[in-house]
Amino acid sequence: MRDSRISKLAKILVEHSCKVQKGERVLIDVFGKERELARELIAAVYDAGGYPYVQLHDEKITRALLLGTSEEHQEIWARHALNQMKDMDCYIGIRGSDNVSETSDVPDDKMSLYARMFRQPVHSNERVKNTKWVVLRYPNSSMAQLANMSTEAFEDFYFQVCNVDYERMAEVMEPLVKRMEQADQVRIVGPGTDLTFSIKDIPVIKCAGECNIPDGEVYTAPVKDSVNGKITFNTPSVYQGVTFENICFEFENGKIVKATANDTERINQVLDTDEGARFIGEFSIGVNPYINHPMKDTLFDEKINGSFHFTPGNAYEDADNGNRSSVHWDLVCIQRPEYGGGEIYFDGELIRKDGLFVVDDLIPLNPENLKNSNSF
Repeated sequence: MRDSRISKLAKILVEHSCKVQKGERVLIDVFGKERELARELIAAVYDAGGYPYVQLHDEKITRALLLGTSEEHQEIWARHALNQMKDMDCYIGIRGSDNVSETSDVPDDKMSLYARMFRQPVHSNERVKNTKWVVLRYPNSSMAQLANMSTEAFEDFYFQVCNVDYERMAEVMEPLVKRMEQADQVRIVGPGTDLTFSIKDIPVIKCAGECNIPDGEVYTAPVKDSVNGKITFNTPSVYQGVTFENICFEFENGKIVKATANDTERINQVLDTDEGARFIGEFSIGVNPYINHPMKDTLFDEKINGSFHFTPGNAYEDADNGNRSSVHWDLVCIQRPEYGGGEIYFDGELIRKDGLFVVDDLIPLNPENLKNSNSF
């Protein structure tokens, strides 16, 4: 029996996120064992008049490939993948790994090589810039475990989170976009955090279901050399298969000059990947009303209501501060009271306190108001 929730999600991805048109080529890129959504996507792409193409991945196989990879191997691997991506008009990436730590024992030099020679040219440079794309996680028992939920309860949560009214969300995001476009100085205060930076003249982008599902954030980037102070993140983050916790950065003129975590040595290795990895490429405010707690999955955690994320590494070209890196690592801090609270100021004006917007034009973005909108 078909699950109507999956059909609805496929419709959102094809019609709202990618806006597939007649004759367009769509790469459906599947990581993990998920197949039902892939089948629904194929049907939805055909219904839209497009041409679906499917690529299946297994994380254990990817690990085996990375363990023995070399520059020559990556060059050839990336060349073929890049040619394929250039043939596509749209990209739908489904992530559903059974083990988020599958690549944790791949040596750092191999992971850095893969990031620099494969992910950056194929995804950061080609897919992000030249296709209509959307990426999502798909629910499985592994994700449910990370969220400390039963598989069935997590599936219910997942579809509630993903199948929201993104058109309504986009509408009420506009005042936040305007405020960020007009702002110069941002100050963020919280436990272990007192951070200042400028966002003057950097474009501001609202995210309401176009590139990520689930969605719900508004992002820009700090002026590259303007970041000063200290930030302490209260949300664990999995990067290259390793879980990092208690991350703390100190900045001077934009650069991370001190970084500590539960694995201080390894986090500094990540930040030393290239010159741009110690500068920030994104600042974003999360507003999804149904995502309340971290689950070690960036696509969910960066949308947590009452959160913001601050991203070492590459800036997006649509909100560009000029920083370039093969790293783009969204690190999340939640400012709701149960996580220690905190404030965000734009040019000295308090905008959000303890995770809730406090100015009239932004109050529609608070969870109780976004939840009142109808589903897609």
